[in-house]
Amino acid sequence: MRVALVGNQNSGKTTLFNLLTGSHQKIGNWPGVTIEKKEGIIRTTDFELIDLPGVYSLSAYSQDEKITVDYLLNEKVDLIVNIIDATAIERSLYLTTQLLELNIPVVIALNMSDLIEKNGIKIDFEYIEKKLDTTIIQISALKKFGILNLIQAIKQPNNRKNKYVHIFDHILEDAITKIEKNIDHPFKRYIALKLIEGHELFAKYNQKSIQEIIDDIKPNYQRDLEQIIVDERYRYIESIRDESIKWHRRHMTVTDKVDRVILNKYLALPIFMGIMFLIYYLAAGPFGSLTVDFVDQLIGKFSEWFNLKLISWNASDWSRSLVIDGVVAGVGAVLNFVPQLIILFIGISLLETTGYMSRIAFFLDRVFQKVGLSGKSLIPFIVGSGCSVPAIMSARSIQDETEKKVTIMLTPFIPCSAKLPIITLFAGYFFSDHSGLVSASLYFLAIILIIGIAFVFKKIFYKDHQSSFILELPSYKVPQVSYIVKDVYQKVAAFVVQAGTIIFMSSVLIWFLISFSFAFEYGVLPDESMLAGIGKVFSWLFYPFLGTFSWEASVSVIQGLVAKEQVISSMAIIAGFSEGTSSGVLIFNASAFSFFSASSAYAFMVFNLFSAPCFGSIGAMKKELRDSKSLWLALGLQTGIAWVLATIVYQVGHLIEVLL
Repeated sequence: MRVALVGNQNSGKTTLFNLLTGSHQKIGNWPGVTIEKKEGIIRTTDFELIDLPGVYSLSAYSQDEKITVDYLLNEKVDLIVNIIDATAIERSLYLTTQLLELNIPVVIALNMSDLIEKNGIKIDFEYIEKKLDTTIIQISALKKFGILNLIQAIKQPNNRKNKYVHIFDHILEDAITKIEKNIDHPFKRYIALKLIEGHELFAKYNQKSIQEIIDDIKPNYQRDLEQIIVDERYRYIESIRDESIKWHRRHMTVTDKVDRVILNKYLALPIFMGIMFLIYYLAAGPFGSLTVDFVDQLIGKFSEWFNLKLISWNASDWSRSLVIDGVVAGVGAVLNFVPQLIILFIGISLLETTGYMSRIAFFLDRVFQKVGLSGKSLIPFIVGSGCSVPAIMSARSIQDETEKKVTIMLTPFIPCSAKLPIITLFAGYFFSDHSGLVSASLYFLAIILIIGIAFVFKKIFYKDHQSSFILELPSYKVPQVSYIVKDVYQKVAAFVVQAGTIIFMSSVLIWFLISFSFAFEYGVLPDESMLAGIGKVFSWLFYPFLGTFSWEASVSVIQGLVAKEQVISSMAIIAGFSEGTSSGVLIFNASAFSFFSASSAYAFMVFNLFSAPCFGSIGAMKKELRDSKSLWLALGLQTGIAWVLATIVYQVGHLIEVLL
């Protein structure tokens, strides 16, 4: 017998899996992806338990959701154990209603049940069981109670009830029934709903007769059918909540007390700004700079040692230059900033796992609503602090098409991990006494830009557009160290892999172009190289915010289209050829970049942070926008705004420098 364990992220699913299987588990990766796959044998049984990725729905947009849906639909699953967070039942039941549509028996494991009475909540479990027609077992994975009862429920066939109860209005239900008759699949109801929602993943099941049924019901609704289905689910869930959950609080919980401060209309925004400033100060301030210097020294010693080795091996001058001045200088310049990335990722992960980010999404929803977005857009913006590619892809969870498109266009404005080396290098060198403040200012400048551009879009292109946002705030939780370590490791590993592939290849290319002239003469002066020739063609574009015709800076900016961290890598290689320096802040000691002042340095950061993103992000935007016109509009908008803003920053800053 095969049992699938399904639930939301941070619902205690991994802890429950470990309790159910003990030492009888096997860990690997799902085919074709790096997402962890866990399998095991349930204690005292021969039942196979599969821990599916944590998801909030079966929308099949994100990679986690696709894996979960693909497994449930295509593998023979005999029973689903749906773990639910007792402190966030309303949010958790959304996934439950979708699982019940699969016509697979479901047993609900209500985790954190020990907190129900403590939080002043009384739940009529018999009523919920009757409405969902399934079995509910109260457990606490953390305190290890109720686990044996859950195993018994899994063993006993009589407890596997679940005849699905219809939850949609009669128009949708009639349409679903008609569509089901045209589908030859064990999970026809689930697929029928996905066809009504217009999900591309199930387009192969769409037929002319099915499309006619869908077209017939559209005039009955004023909104997108996918949003109607979401609203109908929550209407049903809210009816269960209203009839089964009673509040009898005699005192405020810790969560309530903290929320009175965190969500205060006057304090919420300053607190958020203070927290983000602290994170960036730790990552890019004096402490973060010390880690850069430490790693830079290690890479410098490795470079010297390896250079001596190459000499002892009688390596040619060009091969030594390729390895030391190209690969080590280029890749090493980026790896210097890995400790700072770790600090940044730890900070973001702490905010997510404690439940704070959900509150900020809730609070900023009021601001975002005024510019045509909602709190849902905050999720891609938060993910974007790690990498723009998954951030852009995470916008799929936004049901409203207009809001989704605008969010995708604006997400690359968020400073991602690839841009952090640019921020920390320039802020640490030119603004050493205020590096944390300067770094955080760029993050808040990104938020201001996003809100401002979204407001303009709403006024010009999307008049009278309204977006909806449904969110149940979870209780504050003490973050699990293992989860944070795993989360940070995956993000840093992805960054290092990119540094070892794209940046490696780009570094070799930069070395080649700066080492040879157009006549393929090796060892020419940097100013006579192919790289200089290419840079001089474009240098006039960047004069307004650099204050000089620098081919070196122009080439570095262009390299940023490949990967933003390549900006620093290119500068390190060019600096090495001009002055024989290594990576890190020594870049600015090179004559090639001695023209930088505080104003041009800040303007340079602004342009690189807000201009068109790397090729990977552009590819993700093209896939998600599904419209070349929208893609070119987004790229033009991003680069144009970055150029104008950088120019204003430099011109104003330069004027102040002159006057002072």
